[in-house]
Amino acid sequence: MSTFSFASATLPEWLGYLERMHPTTIEMGLERIRRVQEELEPEPSFSIISIAGTNGKGSTCMMLEAILSHAGYRVGCYTSPHLLRYNERVRINRREAGDEELREAFRAVESARMNSGVSLTYFEFGTLAAMYLFSQTEVEIAILEVGLGGRLDAVNVFDADCAVLTSIDFDHMDYLGSTREQIGFEKAGIFRPGKAAICSEPDLPASVRRHAQSIGANLMHIGEHFGYSTAPQSWSYWWNGESRHALPYPALRGACQLKNASACLAALDSLKDTFPVTLSDIRYGLLEVVWPGRFQVLPGRPVTVLDVAHNPGAARAFAASLDSMERYPRTYAVFAMLRDKDIAGVVRELRSSVDVWLVSGIDAPRGATVDEVAAQVAQALQTAEPGAGDAGEVAVHTIRKFRNPSEAYAYACEQAARNDRICVFGSFHTVAEVLKNMVERR
Repeated sequence: MSTFSFASATLPEWLGYLERMHPTTIEMGLERIRRVQEELEPEPSFSIISIAGTNGKGSTCMMLEAILSHAGYRVGCYTSPHLLRYNERVRINRREAGDEELREAFRAVESARMNSGVSLTYFEFGTLAAMYLFSQTEVEIAILEVGLGGRLDAVNVFDADCAVLTSIDFDHMDYLGSTREQIGFEKAGIFRPGKAAICSEPDLPASVRRHAQSIGANLMHIGEHFGYSTAPQSWSYWWNGESRHALPYPALRGACQLKNASACLAALDSLKDTFPVTLSDIRYGLLEVVWPGRFQVLPGRPVTVLDVAHNPGAARAFAASLDSMERYPRTYAVFAMLRDKDIAGVVRELRSSVDVWLVSGIDAPRGATVDEVAAQVAQALQTAEPGAGDAGEVAVHTIRKFRNPSEAYAYACEQAARNDRICVFGSFHTVAEVLKNMVERR
C-alpha cells in the first residue's frame, strides 16, 4: 500500500487499490467512515433521498433521477454495484462520472483517510467519493442507494431529507438477521426524525412501524397513505386523497415496477415544497427511464431477458414478469450465482418458468463453482412441491454445465429456436459477463 502513487494512478489502478485496502469486503458500522467524512468536508449542502430495500432500490433511484432531471434540477445519483464500468455508479445530470473526475474524488478521499488514520472498505470509499463529486459539481439533490441494510450502511452516515424503503425480504441474513422483523429494523435505520419515510413494502413488519414512531419519522405506507390502480393502457397514483391519472407505464419492464414508481412519486410528493415537479415531468421521466439488467428484454429472436435477480424475492418478481410475457415453447436459463446467496431458493421460485438450466460458475471471490450451482439446481428441482407433476423430473434431466456464463449463453443461442426464450439471471456478475461479451462481439 505504501508504494501506491495516488497522484498518478489510473482508474483501474485505483479500483485495485480500493479492493486491497481493507481486510474484509464488508464491515458494517459508521465510525470509520464518519471520521473520514469529517476530515474530508462539512455536511452536504444539497438535499438527499436515501433508498433501502431488498429489491427495487435501483429502479426507484432511476425513476427519481429521470423525473427530477426532466424538471430541470441538478441531480446526483449513486447506485451499486455496476455492470460494465465503475463509472456507472456515479451519475451527475444523468451522465456517468468520467475517469478523471473519479480519480480526483478518490485522491481527495484518500488524503482525508490518511489524515484520519483509518481504513475503509471499497463501498465506503466509493460512497465518500460520490458525495465529494456531488459537492464539487453543486448538485441540488442526491439520490443514494443503500448498499446493504441501512442502519450501519455507509450511505447512512448522511442524513436523508426523504427515506424510501422499497421491499423487505431475505438476503444478507448473516449481517441483517434471520427474520423479516430484524431485517426491517436494519433497513428502517435510514429514517430520520420529522422526515418522510416512504415504505412500498405491502407487508410491513411491526419493527419498521415501531422504529418510525420511536424517532418521530413521518411514515407513509403503500396501501394506507399512497398507492396505485391499473388500467389497460395507463395507471393512476393516489396520495392522501389526491390522484394523478392517465400515467404511462414505466419504460422499465416488470410486474413490480408500478410499486416502485408509486414509491418514487410518494417521495416526490413529500418533497414538493422544495422540489416541485409537473405531471409532464413525471410522464416524460417514466417513459425515458433506463436501467440495464433489470428485466431488460433485448431486441431480436429468440428473445433474451436479462435480470440481476439474486435472491428469492427478486426471483419471485422475475418469475411474475416472465409469466406476464407471451407463451414460449421453451425457456433456457443461463444461471450462475454467488456462493453466499440462496441458490436453491432462487431456483424454486423460477422452476415453473424454465425448461432448460444452463449453469456455470462465477470467477469472483464469492462465486459459486459450476458444480456447486448444478448441485443446488438439481436439489431444488427434485424437491418440487406436491402436485407439480413431473416438471421437476424434466428439469433435472435438462441441466448442462459450462465454464462461464458467456459459454452458456452461446450454447443457448445455438440451441434455442426462433420462438424460444433465453433468460440470463442469478447475479450482477452473470448479466455483466453476458453483456460484456455482446459488446465485444459487435
